[in-house]
Amino acid sequence: MASITKRPDGVWRARYRDEVGREYSKHFQRKLDAQRWLNEVTTAVGTGTYLDPEIARTTVEEWCTSWLAGYGTRRASTVRQGRVHVARIVAEFGPRRLANVRPSHVKAWTAKLKAEGVSDSYVYALHARLAQIMADAVHDGLIARSPCSRRTSPGAGKQRPYVATEIQVWALVDTVPEYLQPAVLLAAFAGLRVAAVCGLRVTDVDFARGVINPAVQYPQEPLKTATARIAIPIPQALVVELADGAGGRKWIVETSAGEQVAPWKIDRAVRAARAALKARAEKTVQQPTAELVEVEAARAAALPVGFRFHDLRHFYASLLIASGADVKVVQARLRHASAKTTLDTYAHLWPDTEESTRAAVGAAMAARADSVRTKTSS
Repeated sequence: MASITKRPDGVWRARYRDEVGREYSKHFQRKLDAQRWLNEVTTAVGTGTYLDPEIARTTVEEWCTSWLAGYGTRRASTVRQGRVHVARIVAEFGPRRLANVRPSHVKAWTAKLKAEGVSDSYVYALHARLAQIMADAVHDGLIARSPCSRRTSPGAGKQRPYVATEIQVWALVDTVPEYLQPAVLLAAFAGLRVAAVCGLRVTDVDFARGVINPAVQYPQEPLKTATARIAIPIPQALVVELADGAGGRKWIVETSAGEQVAPWKIDRAVRAARAALKARAEKTVQQPTAELVEVEAARAAALPVGFRFHDLRHFYASLLIASGADVKVVQARLRHASAKTTLDTYAHLWPDTEESTRAAVGAAMAARADSVRTKTSS
């Protein structure tokens, strides 16, 4: 029910009742404006985009608080990441009403983040989180449509992984503390992520068959996906390294006191080893008595700035690709959810197929030429 009436002071009052009988009104100087407003409300009701004016006042910060409360049912690490993302979103949009956030505002925000030096992947993750929050607001009836879409997405950026050499990997193994050497081996020769390395128990390794069966990640939480629990075959040489001193231990990687190692300790040890290898290379180069062989060996063992523990997975992938493994095999060994992820990251590592395709076409044409020559001669 809607109506427009003229008040004694000459102002036009437009009013309507919602589906539960609550009355809302708005005043205008012109009847035309009042009618236009009522038409907009009527259209919104008919198209299902109508929003209760009280709900429409909800701010981004208020909705984020409610959204996080519902998000708390997920695993603790996931919730922590969500809180970090939400803090960045609230810092930008907090006081603004949900309904007033426009696609242009989202695009301006992502552009500002990039200008501040935030990595492409993190900007993409923040946009994805905002899109998730806004989509839930639509589902909850707080806004009619989300301001986030593929048109506002900043793009994830293409990852170009650093692939270490065998010399660098073994230099890293020799440089990190002895109790962390199995961690480097598990990443470089089994492709485990740091959380899975820290959560790998001795009982998860079948030493007799040479198979790793990942089940939990640090501290003792189930792995997030079924693909992360795919068994990994390992060679006998790695079995021997992992079995050394494993008797009586709970974790494959643990301290001398039998305590589980946290991921940050491994990351810190890798950074320290990287700095040590760089310093060793520089010192060797500066030594006047150093032979050329020693200088070249020190340089070859040095790791680049920014090298991370996770980069050892890239080394593992490069070994598989160099051995002739196809995309599906590499996907399975790295426990990627889809082959697209594998190709997006490692497509450039597969050998160029230019010569093989040229040879295949040439063979077909040669067969045709041979057939024609045979008919001509006969």
